[in-house]
Amino acid sequence: MSIAFVFPGQGAQTIGMGRALAEAWPAARAVFDEVDAALGENLSDLIWEGDIETLTLTENAQPALMATSVAALRALEAEGLGMDRVSHVAGHSLGEYSALAAAGTFSVADAARLLRTRGLAMQQAVPVGEGAMAAVLGLDFDTVTKVAADAAEGQVCQVANQNDPAQNVVSGNKAAVERACALAKEAGAKRALMLPVSAPFHCELMAPAAEKMAEALQTVEMNAPSVPLVANVTAEAVTDPADIRKLLIAQVTGQVRWSSSVEWMAANGVTEFWEIGAGKALSGMIRRIAKEAGTRSIGTPDDIKAALGA
Repeated sequence: MSIAFVFPGQGAQTIGMGRALAEAWPAARAVFDEVDAALGENLSDLIWEGDIETLTLTENAQPALMATSVAALRALEAEGLGMDRVSHVAGHSLGEYSALAAAGTFSVADAARLLRTRGLAMQQAVPVGEGAMAAVLGLDFDTVTKVAADAAEGQVCQVANQNDPAQNVVSGNKAAVERACALAKEAGAKRALMLPVSAPFHCELMAPAAEKMAEALQTVEMNAPSVPLVANVTAEAVTDPADIRKLLIAQVTGQVRWSSSVEWMAANGVTEFWEIGAGKALSGMIRRIAKEAGTRSIGTPDDIKAALGA
């Protein structure tokens, strides 16, 4: 059995996530304390007792989800199920930072600061209301790519997330994304729905944010990951820190090739995917991509007990 640890992206956040882990394992609590100290604020209070609207703000959700993921990993490690059992790591969008923190490429504190910068930069790149994202269900990637190109009409409209064989997300100028929804339905999509996001992530409109991340990533020390990272942009394994830095910059405007990443891992021997952190969205996608592979979600003490029992 070859295991990959995978880490969720934005949208998985819930009030209270990670609290039971922090109460049960001091190593998990230490992660939240480290993130609070790095940001100079009590983000853990917002995660556990705040309101979902504030937590969902991009600059809060990104470091919060990373903290929850790494806390879950520390709890697993405390029970003897650590990174030494893993062949690869991967993360969906911001989850790539969680994966790299897990693999020791940069510290949890640096990951938190980078994600705060990333969240603010992505939010500020496009004025509110000018950009949008939409999920297209029931069409393959090539068809959605053509739909996005046809909808652009001189504006930006691109496939941002290749989530699974029948779920893709388009991103760009709001009017172009709305046109893409209409064209997708004409092309036979089961659904094409606008997403409740505050900015058009993973498209060319994020270029100002990519520039800010290039500056921020130059300020942190980066080590080779303890296991290879399967990168969003290339859907292939990478271990060189200089290459990882370039890919993290490219990821801001580039495509999250999640379906291709899972296919690559399955083709290279991964038989089990463990989703580390909040939610179970990635596990659902993986079951639709690599139907022979096993999945497991690790986000609560009960999840860890089940993993130990298995």
